[in-house]
Amino acid sequence: MLGFIRRTAILCAFAVVAAPFALADNHAFLEEAQGRLKGLEEKFVGLAEATPADKFTYRPAEGVRSTSEVFLHVAGANYFVSRAFGTAPPEGLNLRGLQTSTTDKNEIRERLKASFAHFAGAISKVGAGDAEKAMKMFGQDTTTRGALWFAMGHLSEHLGQSIAYARASGVTPPWSE
Repeated sequence: MLGFIRRTAILCAFAVVAAPFALADNHAFLEEAQGRLKGLEEKFVGLAEATPADKFTYRPAEGVRSTSEVFLHVAGANYFVSRAFGTAPPEGLNLRGLQTSTTDKNEIRERLKASFAHFAGAISKVGAGDAEKAMKMFGQDTTTRGALWFAMGHLSEHLGQSIAYARASGVTPPWSE
């Protein structure tokens, strides 16, 4: 019996000592996610600002998104993915129609900014202890950490697409000048 008590005490002591480190790691992960999101926002908004208004309708081939549609798809994705973290899109926002709702450069830039602020707000509501919390995203089992990785990957893919569109339109991404 004494051995059982001793082992239990050691395990409890280990848990008490290790818990702050685990939470710190999760907190650091959330800070990294916020930092990555901010960097993606700066690049998307920078590309939107650098792209001439007449190039927002550029489409590299029939049947693929135009420049404006890619930017608005990103905005819509930011709102849509925020739901996974408990933050609903703004009331009245038509996510299904957002992608083709406008080609106006200034409106698109503002929608990008608002959507990134919305997503950042959703991430800020995630608790430091929730990084490994099980959840579903698009019908797949994952964790909060996995869902954030997925969202950042999706945004990064569309950043690459937006860079290619910009270069094809004669626009140099501002951060590479």
